[in-house]
Amino acid sequence: MTVFSFFKINFFLLAIISISFLLPIAVALYYGEFEVIHAFALPGVFCVIVAFILALVGKKKKISMIPKDSYIVVAAAWGFASFLGASPFLISGTIDNLADAFFESVSGFTTTGATIFSDVESLPHAINFWRCQMHWLGGMGIVALTVALMPLLGVGGFQLIKAETTGPEKGKVTPKIATTAKILWFIYLALTVIQIILLKIAGMSWFDAICHSFSTLGTGGFSTKNTSITFYNSPAIEWIITIFMILAGVNFSLYYFLVRGKLGEIIHNSEIKAYIGIILVTGIGITFFISDLYPTLSDAFRIAMFQVATIISTTGFASADFALWSSSATIFILLLMFIGGCSGSTAGGIKVIRWVVLSKQTENEVKKLLHPHGIFTIQLNGRVGRKDVVFSVAAFVFFYFFLTMITTAVATLSGIDLISSFTAALAMIGNIGPGLGAVGPVENFGFFESGIKWWFSFIMLAGRLELYTMFIFFMPSFWKK
Repeated sequence: MTVFSFFKINFFLLAIISISFLLPIAVALYYGEFEVIHAFALPGVFCVIVAFILALVGKKKKISMIPKDSYIVVAAAWGFASFLGASPFLISGTIDNLADAFFESVSGFTTTGATIFSDVESLPHAINFWRCQMHWLGGMGIVALTVALMPLLGVGGFQLIKAETTGPEKGKVTPKIATTAKILWFIYLALTVIQIILLKIAGMSWFDAICHSFSTLGTGGFSTKNTSITFYNSPAIEWIITIFMILAGVNFSLYYFLVRGKLGEIIHNSEIKAYIGIILVTGIGITFFISDLYPTLSDAFRIAMFQVATIISTTGFASADFALWSSSATIFILLLMFIGGCSGSTAGGIKVIRWVVLSKQTENEVKKLLHPHGIFTIQLNGRVGRKDVVFSVAAFVFFYFFLTMITTAVATLSGIDLISSFTAALAMIGNIGPGLGAVGPVENFGFFESGIKWWFSFIMLAGRLELYTMFIFFMPSFWKK
């Protein structure tokens, strides 16, 4: 791939994001926030013009990529997108330094939901809208959106999707990857519209309904209210968001199979069964330990299910400060931070399928002790799984925990306690948002030093791109011809 092709692809992506600036600009016009319009218009117009020029100059040049190129393009795309996303904060004066603006932007696009703001209600509506819109764009994948809208990338489209998609195995639900991307984005949009309507019926304003739907389906967690979902004091709103957080944590390919009537693909899916089981077991477990804190058992169950959904889907909304619960209840929250949602979903974390693979392999290892000459394989989705998947999963989990330890050490440099540092690391690499202690659900990340925020930003990007896409550049073998 040539340098020209590299910039052509990335500026096409930036142009798509720039066009999406029209939405917060419309919000600014509606609320009379004319002073922030230029914060979106200036960087947006610049990117569109550059993309247009590159398209004209190279319209006859075909783009071809090898697998190595796809990692460079995807890593650069998310980096460039994050800088572009930070520009409205800086130009509007909402944030006065690059480290904070980049952190907020990365947290938005990677759907982490960790914020440096202590008072989001004082922000202009357009800025709050953009924060939530970044979740929505980053949730399904900004590169996937590019592939869906740009047939020019058809040659290397699958490689790009593989470098961005979550989970140990990458696949296509249709023969053409661009068609797959379009279908998944259509399903994503449909679920978003349905949630917006339901939240409006439940009592939210149109603005809040749109923002919170963007954050929910993107599993991000940014809110327009300082106290997040607690502000509304509405069981109906909490249940709607709980259900859609769970739905957002499901592999979106299963929705395609559902629409096509391929129920067998869903029924036999190992990951979805484990995902639902984990949610029910932890929800009931937490309900038992917090039942004495709430007026009725149904209230305790609602609160428990919301917290389970927000953590396992790595969304990060808050309807209660779980940091104040007993250790018996909080341990469930901590364990969920290690799990994450399903592969192919908008959720972060290690992913349920990897734990399914490791648990099945552990079972096989025990069987080998009893039957040394036996041959055992893992069963996934009703079929025999490949052995190399086990090796891949084991390596990923090791690397995940290694980076968690490194990031914990970095967080301790701020002077906070070990539990706060450890859960902050889990929140960053798993794109979860809140942790415990100093980074709990009612706190923010604004107090960290700039250097630590830059590291956090890098780790959030690495976590969103399944680690290897960002760290592969540090391998000497990557740069060898």
